[in-house]
Amino acid sequence: MTVETKRIVIVTGAGIGIGAATAKAFGVLGDHVVVTDILKREGRATADAINAAGGSAEFRLYDVRSTAEADALVADIEERHGRIDVIVANAGIAHRTPLADLTDEKWDLTFDIDLKGIFRLVRAAAPGMRTRRSGAVIALSSIMGVAYGWDEHVHYSAAKSGVVGLVRGLAVELARDGVRVNGLAPGYIRTAQLLSEENSLGPAGAEKAAEFIPMGRLGTPEDIADVAAFLASDAARYMTGQVLVVDGGLLVGRY
Repeated sequence: MTVETKRIVIVTGAGIGIGAATAKAFGVLGDHVVVTDILKREGRATADAINAAGGSAEFRLYDVRSTAEADALVADIEERHGRIDVIVANAGIAHRTPLADLTDEKWDLTFDIDLKGIFRLVRAAAPGMRTRRSGAVIALSSIMGVAYGWDEHVHYSAAKSGVVGLVRGLAVELARDGVRVNGLAPGYIRTAQLLSEENSLGPAGAEKAAEFIPMGRLGTPEDIADVAAFLASDAARYMTGQVLVVDGGLLVGRY
């Protein structure tokens, strides 16, 4: 399969965690993966791993906060590869900040990355997808955006809730042009973010959380990556505007 016949897939925040696992999952499927991140070493390592395994990937340094970079990334990929078939908008941050310390700047930073970052890239790629009448977008929300509140993470919960609305609005607007937009809401996934004492549960808290997850374990990045691959596939051809919760039964087991 040549790069001309492969799907062209962009994954943001693909240097570590869910993003890296997702990029690798698409690589295994035979797609050409554009690995993007602000983390140069980690992003290159993901692309190198895909290529070393016999897949096809390239690394692009990309800051989702920049409209100019989003426009340039899309223009470059469309010029070199002719199209963009799939976007997995995964890049995000979650910084623990008590309400009393939640400045406008901290609030805006989270929204700029976790919500507006998705919007910028989809806005840039949508014209090409609509012209070709084909495309799939998968946006990362969280259980904190669909059901849970999270103390000292008000900005994160609000931004991830915004992703749900963004998915729904984009799905309706783009559906008649053949573009599908869906979301994923991961539960507790074993990532560097979750294991951070400073910003999330930390190792001990994560293991305690696993005790009340019905499936009895934390999720892995691969658990999310495989569902992203499904949403981008023809198997999900009649799905749009949905946000799938992937949490090992956490929400239904706790409520």
